Amino acid sequence: MKAKEKGGGLKNERTFDDAAKRYREEYDLVTGGTRNREYVTGNDRRLRLYLLPFFGELGLSEVTSGKVQEYRVSRHKSSPEGKPPAKNTIHQEIVTLRQVLKTAIRHGWLAHLPDLSMPYKSAQKISHRAWFSAEEYKKLYTATRKRVDLHRDKRYAWHAAQLHDYVLFMANTGLRPDEAKRLQYRDVEIVIDEETKETILLIQVRGKRGVGYCKSTASAVFPFERLLKRNLPEPEDLIFSGNHAMLFNTILGEENLKFDRRAIEGRLTACGTPTSACA
Repeated sequence: MKAKEKGGGLKNERTFDDAAKRYREEYDLVTGGTRNREYVTGNDRRLRLYLLPFFGELGLSEVTSGKVQEYRVSRHKSSPEGKPPAKNTIHQEIVTLRQVLKTAIRHGWLAHLPDLSMPYKSAQKISHRAWFSAEEYKKLYTATRKRVDLHRDKRYAWHAAQLHDYVLFMANTGLRPDEAKRLQYRDVEIVIDEETKETILLIQVRGKRGVGYCKSTASAVFPFERLLKRNLPEPEDLIFSGNHAMLFNTILGEENLKFDRRAIEGRLTACGTPTSACA
């Protein structure tokens, strides 16, 4: 197909619809069929309902940053009952748009991606969260691993093993504690990443705004495989059903990891000097 010019003529370029068709044809081949089917279905739905009606007849060079912003505005205006779509909904649609345009680039139909970022974006509220440095993280997982050895074949062996794998899983997925708490075994797949060719976890993260997708690092795979072997779960079972807060806090205290640098500095500022009341 060729895109029509405003005057009725034709441009010597492919349309967004052409690129979307090629994207659909090649997707399973490119990914080796490893993508979660719900993810693929979601992309098809976003294309059919929203992206193709707006961009379909445009030549690929006409899919500019300005046109993408027009799309965002139209999605807000066309929402039923005047309720705009959620921020994550629009984000997922732009991700699908980017994938189609990358398909066009691979075939030489488009020279480069337009800027798809959100213009006029206001500064986000800055919140400082506690975090482990690489050295502190190593100290933590070394301590949890020692607990596994200490409790092996004893009363709390399962709890120690679960906590160790929880620490590794969380650090290598970036999930929030509340997201991990809701996670079921059927929400996690072991796949080959199409970009890095590494074995990773593809995770369906279920939140208040629906389902999002998370790709882990390769280091999350072994802990997850141990969880499968240890618990022999049903698909709908929670991955982290137990509460290991007491053991976790004990380890943090023993390793002097309970407070990060900002918290310690704040306590010293409040007390003036490190006294027993602040310790």
